[in-house]
Amino acid sequence: MRKLPELKSAQVTAEDRDNGHMLGKPTPHESAKLHLTGKALYIDDIVAPQGCLHAYVGMANVACGRLKSQDLTNVANALGVVDVITVKDIPGKTDIGPVYSGDALLVEERIDYFGQPLFAVAATTRDAARKAALLGQVEIEAMKPILTLADAKLSNKQVRPSHSLVKGDSQAALKQSMNTLNIHQKVGGQEHFYLEGQVSLAIPQDNGGVLVHCSSQHPSEVQKLVAQVLDLPMHKVVVDMRRMGGGFGGKETQAAQWACLAALLAVRNQKAVKLRLARSDDMTLTGKRHPFVNQAQVGFDNDGLITALDAQVNGLCGCSPDLSDAIVDRAMFHADNAYYIPAATITGHRWFQNTVSNTAFRGFGGPQGMILAEQMLDDIARSLGKDPLLIRQMNLYGKDERNTTPYHQTVTDVDLQRIIEELVESSDYWGRREAIRCHNQAAVKSGGRYIKGLALTPVKFGISFTAMFLNQAGALVHIYTDGTVQVNHGGTEMGQGLYTKIAQIVAAELGLPLAHIEVTSTRTDKVPNTSPTAASSGTDLNGQAARKAALTIKQRLIDYLVETYQVAAQDIDFSQGNVCWPKHQITFAQLTQEAYLARISMSATGYYRTPKIYYDREQAKGRPFFYYSCGASVSEVEVDTYTGTYTVSQVDILHDVGESINPGIDLGQVEGGFIQGMGWLTTEELVWGQDGRLQTNAGASYKIPAVGDTPKQFNVALLKDSKNHEATIYHSKAVGEPPFMHGISVWSALRDAIWAFGGEKTNPQLDAPATPERVLWALQEAKHQADPTARGAS
Repeated sequence: MRKLPELKSAQVTAEDRDNGHMLGKPTPHESAKLHLTGKALYIDDIVAPQGCLHAYVGMANVACGRLKSQDLTNVANALGVVDVITVKDIPGKTDIGPVYSGDALLVEERIDYFGQPLFAVAATTRDAARKAALLGQVEIEAMKPILTLADAKLSNKQVRPSHSLVKGDSQAALKQSMNTLNIHQKVGGQEHFYLEGQVSLAIPQDNGGVLVHCSSQHPSEVQKLVAQVLDLPMHKVVVDMRRMGGGFGGKETQAAQWACLAALLAVRNQKAVKLRLARSDDMTLTGKRHPFVNQAQVGFDNDGLITALDAQVNGLCGCSPDLSDAIVDRAMFHADNAYYIPAATITGHRWFQNTVSNTAFRGFGGPQGMILAEQMLDDIARSLGKDPLLIRQMNLYGKDERNTTPYHQTVTDVDLQRIIEELVESSDYWGRREAIRCHNQAAVKSGGRYIKGLALTPVKFGISFTAMFLNQAGALVHIYTDGTVQVNHGGTEMGQGLYTKIAQIVAAELGLPLAHIEVTSTRTDKVPNTSPTAASSGTDLNGQAARKAALTIKQRLIDYLVETYQVAAQDIDFSQGNVCWPKHQITFAQLTQEAYLARISMSATGYYRTPKIYYDREQAKGRPFFYYSCGASVSEVEVDTYTGTYTVSQVDILHDVGESINPGIDLGQVEGGFIQGMGWLTTEELVWGQDGRLQTNAGASYKIPAVGDTPKQFNVALLKDSKNHEATIYHSKAVGEPPFMHGISVWSALRDAIWAFGGEKTNPQLDAPATPERVLWALQEAKHQADPTARGAS
C-alpha cells in the first residue's frame, strides 16, 4: 500500500500511473468537449446584466506628439452614447505601468504611439460606441517619431538602463583566440494573434466595488490596477477569469487597460460595461514580442571550441518599460543557449520607440537571445568547413569545469548530449545530410531550381520568473460530504491544460477519479496576491500549492481514522475512490461524511514558493533558474531558388518534460510551440509605416502559420528516463515556452540551404522573419559572393 508522501517530496510512481486518476497518462483537456461543441464560455459569451453598456476608445492619429485640445461634444451627442471620459475623469492613478511608470490609461498631454487612447465612450451598443469614438475633434502638435534603433541611439533614449553579464575577461580572451567572427543579426517582433481578443466585462456591486470578468493572465494585477484607478481599496475589486481564448504573454500586463476603463465607466454609471477591441484595433493598441538587433564578436580555436564572447543585445521596447527589463535580462541569460563559454560579456540595452509598448510573449526574450547563439555556432562551423552539428556537440555544457553560465549558475540535470545523440539516430541526421549534400551539389551544378537545407538545434531554457518575488503560488481546496472536491488556484487557463493538470494532481493525492475534481474560475477573492500565469511556471507553482492543500486535508482525515479506528497511519491507503486499511474498506464519500460529523475541517489553503533561486543584479551573479528544460529539433527545408518560397519537409523533435503529468497535453504544447516559433522566424512580419502606423493589422496582411505550413512529416517525442533531481511537482518539467525555440531549427535550415546555393563559400545573412523576399535576397547575395559575375539567384 502506498504511504502518505511527505510534503517535501513529489515523485510519480508506477502505482500512481495505474491508480485510476490518470496521472502520467494523456487525459483529455478538461474543456475539450466544450471547445469542440462551442459551449465553452469566454468573456464575450457571459450573459451580461440588463442595461449593459459597451465601451470603446478614441485614438490618436500620430505616433508622437502633444495633445493640445479635444472637443468631445459630437461624441457625447452621438446616438446611443451614455458617457464620455478623459484622463480628467479618473479618480485615482492615471498611470497603469505594471512595474515602472510610463503607461498612461488615457493621454494627458504626451502621445507616444499611433492609436494611443485619448478618451473612452460608453454607449448602448458596441457599434454605437465605435462610431462615436471616431467623432472626437482633436488638436495635436505632431512631432517626428523614433521608430528605429538608429533613431533611438541618436536620441540616446532608453526605457530602462543597460545591464551586463560578465564572466572572465572577454576582451583579453578574444585577443588570444585563434579565430574570431563578427555577427550582426536582426530579429523581428511578433503579434500574439490570440483567437479571443482583449475583452473585459465590469459589473458594479452594491458594496461600492466592482466585479471584473477579464481575459487576463494576471488577475491580481488587474485587481490592483482597477482599485488604484478607481481609488478603491483592493478588497472592493474582484476579478474572475475562467478561461482565455489564448494569451501567449499578450494578456499578462496588457489586459489591464481595458479592464480599468470598463470598470471606471461601470462604477460611474452604475451599469455593467463591456469593452471588446476589434481585431485591427487590438493589433494596433497592444504590444508585441520585442524586436532585437544583436551584435557579437566570438572567439574560437581551430577545432571550433568557443573561447570568448562579447555580445550586445538591443531590445526595441516601444514607448514604456512594461516588462522590458526582465525580457532583455532573459535574452541575455539565453545568449549562451546550450553552450559553454569560458569568458563572456553580454550587455543588454532597452531602447525607446514611438510604438505601442512591447510586452511578454512566449519565451519572454529567451528566443531572441538563443537565436544569436545558434547563428554563432553555424557561422563558426562553416568558417572551419565542418558540419554545424559537430561544433554544437563539441561546445555543449558538460561536467566539471564546463558547466558555469555567464551569470555564474551551475548547469545541472541537462542531458543535451544524450538528447542530441538519440535525435541524430531517430531522425537519420547523417544519412539525410549526405543525401542533401549530393542533391544540392547536383542542383548547383546543373542549375536546378530547388535546394535543400538541414539543421539540428538544441534548446536549454531556464525555468523560473527572473523577478524573484513572482515565484510563489496559493491554492484553496474544499472537500464536500459526497466525496467530491473543488479546487481554486492562482493560475489561469488559456488553453494550455493547466486546469487539467491541477485536477490530476489533486486526484492523485486523494486517490480519486478525475471526475470527482472540479477546478473553478481563478478569482481574486478566493486566492489572493497571485502571480501571472507565465514563465512556463503555471503547473510548477500552482500544482505544488494545490498538492499541499490536498495533503493538509488528507492528513486530517488520516488523523481521524487513526484515532477512531486505531489503525496505523502507514497502513491507510487512498485509491480509486476508496480508503482502505487491513480488513477494512470504505468509500472516500463515507469518510468525508464521517469526518464532517466528527467536526473535521475539510477546507485548506496551500502555499508554495520556489526554493534555491536568487540573483544579485549588481554583481550579475546568481541562480535565477530552479532548473532547465531542454530538447532538440531537426528541420529540413526545400527552397525554390527562383522565388525564395520554401516548404518545411520534415521536422523531428525530442523534448525533455521530465516525468510527464499528462503526455497528451505536453505533446500538444511541443507541437504548437514549434509551429508558433516557426511562424515568428518565417512568415510573421510586422510592418510599420514612416508615420508609426502599424500596416499589418489584420489576418489579411499578417501571416501566422496555417494548416498547410505544418511540416509534411512531423515527428515529436518526449524524452524517456529524464534526469530531474529537483523537487518539481512529480519531477515533471515545464513545457509552455521551451518548445517555441525549436522553430530556430527551421531558420538555421534555411541558412544551410542558402549556404549550399552559394557554393558553400560564405555565411549567409538572413534577417528574421525569413520571408520569401528575404530568402530570395539572401540567395542572390550568396550567389554573388560565390561568383561576383553572376546576376540573380538562378
